Amino acid sequence: MSLEQVRDDIEKEARARADEIRAAADERADEIIAEAEADAEEIKAARAADVDQQIGEKREQALSGAKLEAKQQRLEARRDVLGEVRQEIESTLTDLDAERREELTRSLLEAAIAEFDEQHSVVVHGRADDQALIEQLLEEYDGVSFGEPRECLGGVIAESDHSRVRVNNTFDSVLEAVWDEQLKELSQLLFEQ
Repeated sequence: MSLEQVRDDIEKEARARADEIRAAADERADEIIAEAEADAEEIKAARAADVDQQIGEKREQALSGAKLEAKQQRLEARRDVLGEVRQEIESTLTDLDAERREELTRSLLEAAIAEFDEQHSVVVHGRADDQALIEQLLEEYDGVSFGEPRECLGGVIAESDHSRVRVNNTFDSVLEAVWDEQLKELSQLLFEQ
């Protein structure tokens, strides 16, 4: 065998071996690329799921916030309506006709005076616009006089220094008591759902 033939055989073997290494490298490169692409798809899918979850959470937060804001606006609107109703009632009480005002004031005065002993002098206060009416009604009672006017919708406040008793029978106090007792029912009537 000649040297050239040995060299050709070695070159053939080297080329064959190089082709095998290249083929193995290409195969390994294809595997790495396939694994990388699979990993990329998994990462992409996981990111998409995360984004979907974040979008869902943001949507829920926005929806919850909108519901809360709507509820607050409804409550505020209800408070406003109740406030308007209260103002209308107060205006109605302030603008009662003379006969009805006298009837209610007499009733509240009688109830207030009944709380005191006959021996004590009683001072009655009321709305400045009702002073003449109250003084006229007080003529029926001994030891009872009109004191200073008070800021109220009507009715009377009776007090005695001797017994330290004070009876608030103003329209305001009666309205407040009725309002507190009937607020739930009034709300249900106004805002039936």
